[in-house]
Amino acid sequence: MRDTGKHQGLRNQLVSVLEQKGITDKNVLAAIKKIPRHLFLDSSFEDYAYQDKAFPIGAGQTISQPYTVAFQSQLLEVEPEHKILEIGTGSGYQTAVLCTMGAKVYSVERQRELFKTTSLLLPKLGIRPKHLSFGDGYKGLPNFAPFDSVIVTAGAPFIPKPLMAQLKIGGRLIIPVDNEQGIQIMTMLIRKNETQFEKHEFGEFRFVPLLENKN
Repeated sequence: MRDTGKHQGLRNQLVSVLEQKGITDKNVLAAIKKIPRHLFLDSSFEDYAYQDKAFPIGAGQTISQPYTVAFQSQLLEVEPEHKILEIGTGSGYQTAVLCTMGAKVYSVERQRELFKTTSLLLPKLGIRPKHLSFGDGYKGLPNFAPFDSVIVTAGAPFIPKPLMAQLKIGGRLIIPVDNEQGIQIMTMLIRKNETQFEKHEFGEFRFVPLLENKN
């Protein structure tokens, strides 16, 4: 679990790249500057960990490109103590960013292999989400609802109703959704009241698909 001055230098460079690409949230940038992304990857990728690229992490999943993590995190407008539901724990890197920003993170992962690995890794790095669970992301975590925001880190064919239902009024749901051409469009829903949501779209992104049921 080594994190060296060289790694820190590479993180500083990555933050500069993200700023050039339009990430302005100081808390997001500070979290990315702090978190050792190379420890979330297979050691064979260590030399590339601070490039703005996605990498495979096992179980057919990927660790998202840092720009994507930063973009989604910025859309959430995280404040300290915010309760955030994360669908797709994956490597735990996005989880770590949100925890470092002061959020209380409740995360769901459907791949048992990833769930086990990440559950062991995060505490070693001093990252303590409120709740990590192995389950079906389409269902969310109704027992812990409502949430200030919900972030989905996989491309969905539609926006799952349970996730909308678990959002506080004024809360934000950030999710990549397939359009008719099968292109994933980053989508934000803001809950206005019990029944109404305001929708915003932010262009094309690439994610692994959001699958139902546990594996």
